[in-house]
Amino acid sequence: MSNKVKPKVYYGVLEELRKYIRENHLSPGDKLPSERELAESLGRGRSSVREALRALELLGLIETRHGEGTYLRSYRSLQSVELLSSFILLEGGTRKDLLQTKRLIEKEATKLAFHQLDESSISELEIYLEKDGHPEEKHSYFFNYLLAKTDNQLLLKIWTLMEEFSRSIYKPYYEAAFYEGLVEIFSKRDFSAIEAWYERQQLPLNED
Repeated sequence: MSNKVKPKVYYGVLEELRKYIRENHLSPGDKLPSERELAESLGRGRSSVREALRALELLGLIETRHGEGTYLRSYRSLQSVELLSSFILLEGGTRKDLLQTKRLIEKEATKLAFHQLDESSISELEIYLEKDGHPEEKHSYFFNYLLAKTDNQLLLKIWTLMEEFSRSIYKPYYEAAFYEGLVEIFSKRDFSAIEAWYERQQLPLNED
């Protein structure tokens, strides 16, 4: 007998709801059909549709207005951050895991973006780093810029969520020389230097 746990039925309904929203070109503020209408449209049981809608509401993707119905809402990462915080911070090794995972994403994003950075892009980063500004904001801008260059929207969303969540634990930035060094690597077109550069850096544990 297999010990594999079968995925709950409503997981499949979640995917079907996502397709329904996309195919019907629904936008934030648009009203969703009733639970009964969705069940009929998707060919699913009302209980499964109800569970799926509850999951979407928990994630902040829809909202139920008493006496009016259910509406699609804009994704708010802060709400997900708060949801994660209530669980993740209970784990003793979470801070270290978060730092390591975020660092890995940033390093791989640097590598993925490397070949997409032309002279104009590199110059833009140089100019930004020369400006006065809080180190936290510079860190966020720098990696948001690189991740945008990777053209990987999922990676960008994952990093953005981790970046916002990490701010509730520590101040996520390196010393100024770290970013300047990366820009110099970009200018010299020395891809092989990226890995070694990251290895030389300490994890950004600035907590003051």
